[in-house]
Amino acid sequence: MIVLKSKNELVTMREAGRIVAETLEALRGATKPGVTTFELDALANAIITKHGAKPTFRGYHGFPANICASINCEVVHGIPSKKRILRDGDIISIDVGATLKGYVGDAAITLPVGTISNAAKRLLQATEAALWEAIKQAYAGKYLEDISGAVQDYAEARGYTVVRQYVGHGVGRQMHEDPQIPNYRQGKRGPQLKPGMTLAIEPMVNEGVAETRTLRDKWTVVTQDGKLSAHFEHTVAITDGEPEILTLL
Repeated sequence: MIVLKSKNELVTMREAGRIVAETLEALRGATKPGVTTFELDALANAIITKHGAKPTFRGYHGFPANICASINCEVVHGIPSKKRILRDGDIISIDVGATLKGYVGDAAITLPVGTISNAAKRLLQATEAALWEAIKQAYAGKYLEDISGAVQDYAEARGYTVVRQYVGHGVGRQMHEDPQIPNYRQGKRGPQLKPGMTLAIEPMVNEGVAETRTLRDKWTVVTQDGKLSAHFEHTVAITDGEPEILTLL
């Protein structure tokens, strides 16, 4: 069931979204060669809790950290570790969730570490642009398939593939609510978009094949062929007018 949010609920979701945005901006500044993903995780926890919120991911189905930190061929759900040291040329996807007064903000960015290859730059640019193309479709009266198709069209036109095993989702009192939001067409329009819907739109785009596998830690998802993957996400509210991005500073 898709839950439409009231104006009062959206006030709280904006607050949660701003905490996520502030956290990601701090992590952007801290991401550089020599830093561990554990250090990034600790920084995120400090910022989220400073605002009176809770890291949404910690303990979710047993997830052991505050953020997901996924490097290079890792698509999503990478577990921060003192042993994971960022190196020049890496890319890292950082996914952050914050729960405030019972409501969730959820967003992700993929960042360069030091100087990255031109191929990696193109992948990051294309994935972030695919997110913005999807947000352009997030208007009342449109359909879920319009969002999904925008991601697929943009990514595939540039020679990339979109991950199919993992999708975007509704968000609100729970991190994962209806509807699921694939990054590819399913051949049906899906639900019509209505004011009050809050959606976590999150393209996951691969340099090589679309297929993925999960590592032995039962969390970290990697590309099947070991090529790079990028991930960008915003929480977006459907309104009577333009879509409102809740996870922007």
